[in-house]
Amino acid sequence: MDLTESPVVRPCPPDETGRAFADVMAELTGREQVPVDSNFFSDLGANSLMMAQFCARVRKRPELPSVSMKDVYRTPTAAGLAATAAVSEPVEPPAPPGLEESRPAGPRRRASPLEYLGCGVLQLLLFAAYSLLTAEILGIGTDWLIAGSGILSYYLRSVAFGAAVLVIGGTLPIALKWVLVGRWTPREIRLWSWGYVRFWLVKTLVQRNPLLPFFSGSPLYSLYLRALGAKIGRGVTALSGFVPVCTDLLTIGEGTVICKDTYFTTYRAEGGVLRTGRVDIGAHAYLGEMSVVDIDTRIGDGAELGHASALHPGQTVPDGESWHGSPAVPADVRYRRVEPRSCGGVRRAWFAVRQLLFAVLVAVPLALGVLYLLLVLAPQVSPVLGLGSADLDFTDAKFYGKALVVSAILFVGMRLLSFAVSVTVPRLLNPLLKPGETYRFYGPRHAAHRVIRRFSNARFFKDVFGDSAAIVHYLRSVGCKVSKAEQTGSNFGQQEKFENPFLFAAGAGTMVADGLSVLNAEYTSTSFRLSRVRVGAKNFLGNHIAYPAGARTGDNCLLATKVLVPLDGPLRTNVGLLGSPSFEIPRSVDRDSQLDHPRTPAEFRRALAAKTRHNTVSMLLFVLCQWLFSFGLILLAWASKIYYAKLGAPLFALDVVGMTLYSVAYFVAVERIAVLVRPQHPISCSIYDRRFWRHERFWKAASATDRIQLLNGTPFKAMAWRLLGAKVGRRLFDDGCFIAEKTLVRLGDDVTLNAGSVVQCHSQEDGGFKMDRIGIGSDCSVGVNALVHYGVRMGSGSSLAANSFLMKGEEVPENASWGGNPAHWHSLPGPGQHSPVDARPGRRRTPG
Repeated sequence: MDLTESPVVRPCPPDETGRAFADVMAELTGREQVPVDSNFFSDLGANSLMMAQFCARVRKRPELPSVSMKDVYRTPTAAGLAATAAVSEPVEPPAPPGLEESRPAGPRRRASPLEYLGCGVLQLLLFAAYSLLTAEILGIGTDWLIAGSGILSYYLRSVAFGAAVLVIGGTLPIALKWVLVGRWTPREIRLWSWGYVRFWLVKTLVQRNPLLPFFSGSPLYSLYLRALGAKIGRGVTALSGFVPVCTDLLTIGEGTVICKDTYFTTYRAEGGVLRTGRVDIGAHAYLGEMSVVDIDTRIGDGAELGHASALHPGQTVPDGESWHGSPAVPADVRYRRVEPRSCGGVRRAWFAVRQLLFAVLVAVPLALGVLYLLLVLAPQVSPVLGLGSADLDFTDAKFYGKALVVSAILFVGMRLLSFAVSVTVPRLLNPLLKPGETYRFYGPRHAAHRVIRRFSNARFFKDVFGDSAAIVHYLRSVGCKVSKAEQTGSNFGQQEKFENPFLFAAGAGTMVADGLSVLNAEYTSTSFRLSRVRVGAKNFLGNHIAYPAGARTGDNCLLATKVLVPLDGPLRTNVGLLGSPSFEIPRSVDRDSQLDHPRTPAEFRRALAAKTRHNTVSMLLFVLCQWLFSFGLILLAWASKIYYAKLGAPLFALDVVGMTLYSVAYFVAVERIAVLVRPQHPISCSIYDRRFWRHERFWKAASATDRIQLLNGTPFKAMAWRLLGAKVGRRLFDDGCFIAEKTLVRLGDDVTLNAGSVVQCHSQEDGGFKMDRIGIGSDCSVGVNALVHYGVRMGSGSSLAANSFLMKGEEVPENASWGGNPAHWHSLPGPGQHSPVDARPGRRRTPG
């Protein structure tokens, strides 16, 4: 629509507006009439999904002012909303300084089918070439290792071989970055073009460096970024595992700390282009956990960005100030709460040297030893067990039976060993650390802290026991003080992580969804301090929450998905918290209590017992699937042993390609079988309903999403989503999205899904479970680490900003730009976008 020809919208008077809002609520609740002073939640029994539908219907009526979910929670009556709208200025706020230059201009750029196909072919050829190069290096090293004699000779050769592999693998990405790109500059790169292929190759190599497991919190990370062109000051500590790509555009001042799971990628994709931009972080700054720093942003010296926050393009945090929220706003709370300790360059350098020595002297020989166990010693188990010879004869049908037995012994043995290590080693080291004490980095206590954090967060067992009654007992075994007093059968999901599990406690009856990160270690760039963290009783925590030490929440709280947990103010009890920054909402509503929950203690006990039995079968099926997958890997490894003498080094390249294809194909097949057996449909039920138990079983089968992350940024990712049941349009650009229920998702043409984005068709809310479809129209963009909730419809050409939370049931109009947590209409239009009348009813922009 041409804005110069659009009719002038004449808003209603406040009284008429309130009556109109009440009429919309009457339609939604099925009542003949709703009083204008009725509370939406306590009087009408509305929930957040219904209120999202209310907001969407209001936006479709041009005579009414638009309202957001935050408006609804702050003034939950029709009269209150009308009064708020009457005093609001219907004017678009000005853009932050510098934002105009940060947005790409002009129409969206679509790649031709030939470009899209050609990009995929080039990426496949580059992957094959890199695999052959790697295979040649491994082949030379393998022949040299085999030529040794005696244990000492093998060990020394494995050390030398490991050192060579780490040097070549660690420096090759740096060299290729400078050869292929030179210095990164702010630019636009058209997706699927030759320029994009170069970007993808450099990004893949930089983020797959074999030394990456040692980088988190290490001085090696700063050295790596400097070698790639970043301007990194002295004493920087980066704990995030998300490696920036356009490093020449990154500046980090001395003494800055970047916490875990924080994105500072220096690029983003939208509107058919990939944009690179500067990220400037001053000296002695602090970036909290689960935050996003978008391109064209700046954090001043001594400034702080809180947890679960985001800086959107054009935003600047002034020197010394503390900001939080998405998008970030000034805050009164300080997030850096630990005093620094002296930590000189020698101490840092010696720590980096120790890490490299550990990798060369221990990690690589140990990995080669496990490979020797698999290829040489494992087949010898057959005659010991009386199963026949140890020959690897793939033509003999009995061989596969023997291989199944051997693989089962290896699988169970390795898992039991892993469990024993995760339970005992942290307990032995934990007495070295005391809560409340501040310790220097890179000393014995820091090493103990790193070992505890790594060993107590083993993912396999959380995947096995999560979403069942068993997870409480597992968490207690690794040190968590989780109450057994009130078992729900879904107390915790599958993806909790702790800095120190011995300092975490949860009260009776508390339920936690996936993605909880307990921040019971606080950091500066030179020191850390452990603190006790307790989640109160009768709490419910949604997805992807960073829960810090000192959180001001008590008993009977609901913490919504991606909420910024407050560190200031009164202790919250008997309330809900939503958003970033967070604000209070009702703890629960009557409509959610109408689900078919057990009504009596006897009914509850029967339902819990039935759920536990069902979950036990689900856990056994998960373990069975993992074992069969390992069986296939063992067969591939044994086949490689047989044919290495004939094929030589190229066999390693075939191994890389074959195991990658096998991994993707196996888990895609498992997930598709699970969906075919139990097709997915929109549901709303109690967690004690068999339909929910079946969906928990599906979650355990849905491991394919992790496997296909190897395909990020390629046309093959769209193919994988289609194989998994998602309805995907043409030219999807997926840089690392997570989709759980694929068959309930529809993506249009030219959709852009940025790194860390989540499309989630479900939500567990206390004892209820809800699931619905998600539709994302053509030319839509979902920002870095943004989450799209169930029941959402994004109109064609719309966009969602970084680290935003688009709540359930929202309807984003076409060509609208939304952002924030919770997401709402954004005053800052995206590429080729404007704020048309249909995107912001009642707010008409003056032409010119």
